[in-house]
Amino acid sequence: MSAVGKTTVAKSIAKKFNLTYYSGGDALKDIATKKGYDPGGVDWWDTQKGMDFLKERSRNHSFDKEVDKMLIKKIKQGSVVITSYSLPWITNLGIKIWLKASPENRAKRMISRDKILYNQALNIIKKRDQKNKILYSNLYGINFGDDFSCFDFVISSDNLGSQSVKKIAQTIVTEFVK
Repeated sequence: MSAVGKTTVAKSIAKKFNLTYYSGGDALKDIATKKGYDPGGVDWWDTQKGMDFLKERSRNHSFDKEVDKMLIKKIKQGSVVITSYSLPWITNLGIKIWLKASPENRAKRMISRDKILYNQALNIIKKRDQKNKILYSNLYGINFGDDFSCFDFVISSDNLGSQSVKKIAQTIVTEFVK
């Protein structure tokens, strides 16, 4: 889910294990650029232009299919940590970790990250969650945010700080690759 700490945790794993970090969001931004958008900034998705692209994307599943092909190619090459909304459900490759947090706690993370008001952050979180659920249900039949059966591990981060979540995820990877 958005603002749950995916990038923070993924980058910490990549750094600790000397792996490459690759984001499904970055791949999607490359596609947005090809479609004439200017996806600048880390949190471009939360801007009006980002929301406009997501609306177009919801009508054209080829965007996501192209991203997923790019991500699967990267994971098959190995030595990579990937953040992706759909990849865990469409491939059996890799260690799959789901970070779980309430919309309220994700909004709190977003306000400190993006310097916006709580109600604005919560509204963005809820809209993105709803759009992602619809998108991935239509695209792959995924019950996004509710079905964790494809994950090796689920970390609930509501009562943990980012350092604790990173440490838990790094420990999982350490044990998994022994």
